Amino acid sequence: MIPAWLHDLSIGALVIGAICASIIIADVARYPQHMGIMNVVWPVTALFGTVVTLWGYFACGRLATHERAHAAMERHEEMPSKRETPLPVMVGKGASHCGSGCALGDILAEWLVFFVPAVAVWLGWRTLFSEKMYAVWVADYILAFALGIAFQFFTIKPMRNLSVGQGLVQALKADTLSLTAWQGVCTASWPLPASISSATSLGYGSRPTQSSSGS
Repeated sequence: MIPAWLHDLSIGALVIGAICASIIIADVARYPQHMGIMNVVWPVTALFGTVVTLWGYFACGRLATHERAHAAMERHEEMPSKRETPLPVMVGKGASHCGSGCALGDILAEWLVFFVPAVAVWLGWRTLFSEKMYAVWVADYILAFALGIAFQFFTIKPMRNLSVGQGLVQALKADTLSLTAWQGVCTASWPLPASISSATSLGYGSRPTQSSSGS
């Protein structure tokens, strides 16, 4: 049984994340990023990064808008995002390509299993796993891996001017191990997938209840 406090914490994290993502979506609609994939990466990352991502976007993400990058290129200057972004933030942005794909994959997988329960059976529920949750995690990993690699591909390919094959290879090299580690830790512990797993396991809109034994 999922504790009520964890359910409440998860719902709170979802609400805050949704608000932060909505603010970023509204802003990137007015000020698109120079690298198109970041228009998706920033708001998706905000779903789990919440206020930290929101701060990062307005502090440093705004430096990478198409307008500011184009103006810098016309003056033959280095783009502000490369010149003014601190190294820790640059590292975080690089990790967010993988993390946003993982988060989106988790969300899609959880709702896929909710609407098509047979998917969990195909992935080992009642044969390999007695708990449905573990089969759902397999679906999480498959979709998260596919989307995480795709997000990295659409970052690396244009940045390095690679062919499709070269870009795919580099995306796999960059993210396979980190994505696997991300899924192994975060799927089991982070409030976002935990709350969605709670909803899909208990039924949409339901809430965990205390045991009737009173213990």
